Amino acid sequence: MPLTSAAQNPSSQVRRTEERNREIGLGFSLSGQRAMSSSMIWRRGMHTLERLKSARIPEDVITQGQERVIDASLTLIREKAKLKGAVVRALGGAVATSSLLGIPLGHNSSFLQGPAFAPPLIREAMWCGSTNSTTEEGKMIDDPLVMADVGDLPVQEMRDTGVSDDRLMEVVSESVKIVMEEAPLRPLILGGDHSISYPVVRAVSEKLGGQVDVLHLDAHPDIYDAFEGNKYSHASSFARIMEGGYARRLLQVGIRSINKEGREQGKRFGVEQYEMRTFSKDRHFLENLKLGEGVKGVYISIDVDCLDPAFAHGVSHFEPGGLSFRDVLNILHNLQGDIVAADVVEYNPQRDTADGMTAMVAAKFARELTAKMSK
Repeated sequence: MPLTSAAQNPSSQVRRTEERNREIGLGFSLSGQRAMSSSMIWRRGMHTLERLKSARIPEDVITQGQERVIDASLTLIREKAKLKGAVVRALGGAVATSSLLGIPLGHNSSFLQGPAFAPPLIREAMWCGSTNSTTEEGKMIDDPLVMADVGDLPVQEMRDTGVSDDRLMEVVSESVKIVMEEAPLRPLILGGDHSISYPVVRAVSEKLGGQVDVLHLDAHPDIYDAFEGNKYSHASSFARIMEGGYARRLLQVGIRSINKEGREQGKRFGVEQYEMRTFSKDRHFLENLKLGEGVKGVYISIDVDCLDPAFAHGVSHFEPGGLSFRDVLNILHNLQGDIVAADVVEYNPQRDTADGMTAMVAAKFARELTAKMSK
């Protein structure tokens, strides 16, 4: 067959792809250029709103249009959650069923925005034919009593209307509450960058009517007051969680990229920070955690970069000296506590160059969390 023009000139295809990425504000390039600063990303995310205002469109027209798109987005999640919840209740016997909810948000990343593309690829890896549907603890993810799926919140569609980040974070919280309303569904969030953990934990705490204990696995503490001036930065999510009083205890495990502010913020909020430099000493304690007593339950947040890059290179930030995959599973499998919600975040498909290997890693995290949450 004759070669297409793109095949004849692959560099032109790369340029066209990068141009398209810039047009829609993704902020990465296939040639590995550094992404835009978060302030530039924010501006590009708001370009629609700025154009409408400059055209002197009445503000109520803009706001009403945005709310219609938001309502449609939440209706999609609501109707799917109602269906999945009804099926589980009709089958009977489930006390808790994990429910996947994708939040494809990446614009609050400080470096690369690839995590916005992660949820469907994690799902694809979860059902990959190279493995079976059984988790290590023996549960089957194709059992509707074990796992449901309500799809992805249409984040980009809302951002295209110029919805502010304040409103977007409210919508993320609303989507989580919608899932929780359909007992026994419990939200298992597929990110997305780590900024989503704030509105998710907020929703869980508010819906349950009290604090939770949070187990956070990450190379970074993500506790800056407002990284690069962005209060919703993926590097500031846990500052917002602790300020809001949504967590009684915050345990951060796998930390190996922390500066003075990270340690000061940790002390300010009483965070239990377990750095990799002392992991051999802390291992026994961390592999025998008992959390959630006296509060509403346990929330687990897994940033894929908690792992050493040797185990997961499909992340935005390479931080050598991290946890092994088995280290993380030992912590999860041995944890005692009622897991009410969880997230898997910061998988970046744009860096997953080894045939989706890191997608499989993120997928197995999701599978094992599903088994741990369901009962």
